[in-house]
Amino acid sequence: MSEPNNEIVSQAAPKPVGLYPHARRVGNLLFLSGIGPRDPATNRVPGNVTDDAGRVIAHDIRAQCHSVFANVRTVLESAGARWQDIVDVTVFLTDLEADFAAYNEVYAQYFAENRPTRTTVGISRLPTPIHIELKVIAVLPEGA
Repeated sequence: MSEPNNEIVSQAAPKPVGLYPHARRVGNLLFLSGIGPRDPATNRVPGNVTDDAGRVIAHDIRAQCHSVFANVRTVLESAGARWQDIVDVTVFLTDLEADFAAYNEVYAQYFAENRPTRTTVGISRLPTPIHIELKVIAVLPEGA
């Protein structure tokens, strides 16, 4: 983890796809950049099925949900926060109609005890071939 100017960059999380840190700490608040489901070791997107030309022809939103939640947890822990410190989640889905029910079911498994505020937005696409991205705000515990 590195923290120049309160920036958090986790070596265990997928590398950002642009010029931004994984998170930024401001006081006791932690703001995570958009986190996707890419595998940190391989950079592959779990659940994507591609054709011979490499185009995504199908995806498994459940696999991507589990992966994105794992990546969020990694960034939180790199910053000294825990899952239960999350207070707000913004979720971007590229196929709200097809994926919302499955995403909501998986989401409920991860947030059964901690229920942050949440906004879910349907969008046409994300910068990489992912179908879900989370933007998270957490309150760091004292001493973190």
